Formats: sequence, structure tokens, C-alpha cells
Amino acid sequence: MSGKPEEERAMATRLQQIRPNAVVEKVLALGDDEIDELCEAAEKAIIDGNGFGWLKVPPRRVLESYWRGVLLMPQRDLFVARLDGAIVGSAQLLRPPPNNEAQAHSATLTTFFIAPWARGHGLARGLVKVVEDTARKAGFQQIDLDFRASQTAAIQLCEQSGYKRWGTKPRYAYVDGAYVDGYFYSKTLVSE
Repeated sequence: MSGKPEEERAMATRLQQIRPNAVVEKVLALGDDEIDELCEAAEKAIIDGNGFGWLKVPPRRVLESYWRGVLLMPQRDLFVARLDGAIVGSAQLLRPPPNNEAQAHSATLTTFFIAPWARGHGLARGLVKVVEDTARKAGFQQIDLDFRASQTAAIQLCEQSGYKRWGTKPRYAYVDGAYVDGYFYSKTLVSE
């Protein structure tokens, strides 16, 4: 790669055209403007209570460092949702570390969000599908994910997508002065 953001973006894999103005794609690199869009979308999701662990919006430099770091991690694939060309959400496929042979069959869907103002265009469903398809092609037999019990829209989407809840963790998170349960889900990607 020459390091030019335009060329790197052109190398991104366009995975699913949802509507003429809504696309989900795997990205290998992001330019500064795209990092800014991703940070803005993440900030809005965090404020809305869907902050993939964050409860308060961190300083922008922290978010920027986080996203740049994700792109450097070989065991993570970053997928973005675009609406009218702008990044409005993301998801990651997290592979187990190479030394975890016992769980090498299972990947994790994580950091999954759509900015509140961009919902209702099929992008969340598109992200889930693209992550699943990528995991399946990589040979994974199962995909796991977890949510705070308060993330009702995400829970509904994953249950409609065929994920089965296998466990509940009391005191999974501490939000606004109260403990919130966590729900754990799995989906088999191959026929048994």
C-alpha cells in the first residue's frame, strides 16, 4: 500500500449494498476524515447508551487512538456502515488468539453499533450478516456476542437473527448507579 487514504479505501471490501445510500464494508484502513466520522458515530451511540463498554464519551483523542489501534490488530476485522457515504456505525469480528486451540472454532461479534440518527436503514442487520458471512468463510463454526440487558434493540435484532441466549450474568455492568445484567448469545454458523 502506498499509504494514501484514497487508495487504501479503494482496497476496502464492499460487502453489502443495503440500499442505494446504505453500504456495509470491511475496511483495511481509514483516512483522517473517516476516523472523525467513526468517532462522531461512536460518541452518539455512547450518549444513547450503546457505547460498547463506554458509559461516558471519552476525549476524542482516546476514541481516535482506539479506532487506529483496531486497524493494527491482526485478530480483528473492522466493518463499517455508511449512510450517504459517511460512516455511521461499526462492528468487529474478533478471532481467538492462536494459542487458544480449544476455542478456535468460535469468533466474537463485538463493538457493534449504529449512530441513533442513522437507524432504520437496515445497516445493523447488514453488519450482523456481513460479520457472520466473513466468520463462516474464515472457517468459524460459531459466533458469540454479549449485551447489557438494557440494550433492548440490539437484543431484539440478535434474537431475530437466530442468536440463542445461553446465559445471564448478574452485575454485568454498573450504569447510572445501578447494576445491569448481561446476556450472552451464540449462533451456530454451520449445519450440525
